Amino acid sequence: MTSPILTPRTLLSLLPNASARKLFLMVLIIFVFWVVFMTSKDHTEFMFHLKNPIILRRWRIFKEFLPSEELQNTPTSVEADMAILDKLNQQIPPRPFLNHSSTTSAKHSTATILNPQRVYCIGDQLDVLLVAKDYFGHKKEYGGDFLRARISSPALKAGASGKVTDFNNGTYLVSFTLFWEGRVSLSILLMHPSEGVSALWRARNQGYDRIIFTGQFLNGTAHVLTECGLSLNTSGELCQYLDARDNEAFYCLKLRGVPCEALTHMTTKNSDVSYLSLKEKLLFRRFNIGVEVVKNLAITVSPCKNKTESKKRKCQIGMETPFPSGYTLRGRWIPAHCEQNEFREIKYINNCLARKLIYLMGDSTLRQWIYYLNRVVKTLKFFDHHGSGLFKTHILLDTERHTLVQWKKHGHPFVTQKLFSMKDDNYIPREIDQVAGDSGTAIVISFGQHFRPFPINIFIRRAINVKKAIERLFLRSPETKVIIKTENIREISENAELFSDFHGSIQNLIIRDVFRDLNVGIIDAWDMTIAYRSENVHPPDSVIESQIGMFLNYIC
Repeated sequence: MTSPILTPRTLLSLLPNASARKLFLMVLIIFVFWVVFMTSKDHTEFMFHLKNPIILRRWRIFKEFLPSEELQNTPTSVEADMAILDKLNQQIPPRPFLNHSSTTSAKHSTATILNPQRVYCIGDQLDVLLVAKDYFGHKKEYGGDFLRARISSPALKAGASGKVTDFNNGTYLVSFTLFWEGRVSLSILLMHPSEGVSALWRARNQGYDRIIFTGQFLNGTAHVLTECGLSLNTSGELCQYLDARDNEAFYCLKLRGVPCEALTHMTTKNSDVSYLSLKEKLLFRRFNIGVEVVKNLAITVSPCKNKTESKKRKCQIGMETPFPSGYTLRGRWIPAHCEQNEFREIKYINNCLARKLIYLMGDSTLRQWIYYLNRVVKTLKFFDHHGSGLFKTHILLDTERHTLVQWKKHGHPFVTQKLFSMKDDNYIPREIDQVAGDSGTAIVISFGQHFRPFPINIFIRRAINVKKAIERLFLRSPETKVIIKTENIREISENAELFSDFHGSIQNLIIRDVFRDLNVGIIDAWDMTIAYRSENVHPPDSVIESQIGMFLNYIC
């Protein structure tokens, strides 16, 4: 007698009830999936990952994902990125560029004071109409020129920025608030004509290869180098350093026999790649950048004692920051919208910093804070966090007052010819995620300068990810204080394609748009450095002191 053949139908009929049959089917499906997976994957690699789950550690986010894992762009994140990008594309439309003579000429453009007064008083608004003209003296029919407006009184060490309104027809309204008395000079600089702005915007969003990243890997006892970047145009095998949650990516060309985890250091340099035509490059010669439009225009401002000034509230987090956000007088920054407490004596600074955990996250303009505090507050001493070079993590401690101040550089892109460590590299959102937060904790964030040579979507994505991290922080610790320091203006360079302040001005707009609904403090370093006329990527101590003064007002 032959034995019956065991088919799935026969097996199911042997089971006593429907629940048992369902359980059997589930086990069978899992078994089939296992067999398929084991035949399509390397068995030993699979067992390794089973025994070694990926764990996010405090000081490391870059990890090599499985080859099948990809960045997942969620609909919400894509929509947010595209909404900002669409808005910017509307503000910076393509402009015709026939020849240099058809572009905006500072010499031929005119600036006229509207409704001139016999007496100007402190607090008045001064309006100037600027009419842009080309080198033939013809009025321009469209806007888009990148202008920088400022009033100043050098003898008083006084300065303030002006607000530029573009009517998109070749005319501009430049408005100044008269903050101090005395002789006040007006300045309106044509930084770039609209044709140059259009060229910079197109070129910026065209490629990732204007900066060359070189990664240093440890191979036994030897150091070996390879090409790295935010995007690599190669068919070779890549080390992929991905943050799937935040859609951040960085790549290095895989070296044979060298694990991707052996990446230790990075350095960068400018490439010879340019997306500007030869004709467009003429617009960015030094003599064409930052040319004065106003010719010897000045007024006298009086105190006008009959004018009453409304009492301002103390500066605090969550306040809306106007433009201009303040002015300098006798070398000191004075906010326009709030009353600032003075922290000129060390004892007041020490009292404010007592029992504070302060995390500075960003670029070297925030690292300047660490150096300044160490010079001024003698009880704040450097703690050796190991590492070497300018870009290692810097920590100041005052053990008696239980004060900690830490600076850590932001993640890719970070542009410098100096070698910097990748061993504890991290994106700002991941750093924020590791801060417990409480009423004695403050975070200061600043990034932008290192993003200028790359397509704007990189900056937009980072800003949105930082915002999401702050929102998560506020859910667990709403009393934590968060301050955003905008990027500052820098030296005028002929390498405008990479580092023009036009790129910074766009990023400044994005920061204000992304963070406008969050309960954060704003330190307007952009406005501040225009007022001081500090055209240096690393502003002088007078500016750093003013920035830290605003910070202390926010946290105390």
